[in-house]
Amino acid sequence: MRALPRRALLAAPVAVLAFALVACGGSDSSPDSSRAAATQQEQSAGGAEAGGEAAGDTDDKPEPPLTGDIKTKAEAAALAAYPGTVEKSEEDAEKPGMYAVEVKQADGTSIEVYLDKSFKVTATKKEGTEEAEDAG
Repeated sequence: MRALPRRALLAAPVAVLAFALVACGGSDSSPDSSRAAATQQEQSAGGAEAGGEAAGDTDDKPEPPLTGDIKTKAEAAALAAYPGTVEKSEEDAEKPGMYAVEVKQADGTSIEVYLDKSFKVTATKKEGTEEAEDAG
């Protein structure tokens, strides 16, 4: 019996891999996979525009939304200091132990109100700006 040439032995796994790629749908160059890749890239880059976040919020720390009694008290304290409509309220990942409540004011501007665990306003940040203003 004649032994297979070395090239044939090396080509067999390549042929199996090529067949598997074709059977599974081929490469990632289809329109659907391009969209999925773009979405995944936005999410890994912070997802600022895709998630509706401000362009300056590109950190990857999750900010869990407030719930229950904490949500009620934090939103009430923020609205007492800055009247308007609450857009969102969450734990502040940048400042552990703090809450952040985004309030849309009557003039259409949004302000992020930072509160400590006793629901005292400690700082604010106008949306679209990078620097926080001291509460005072």
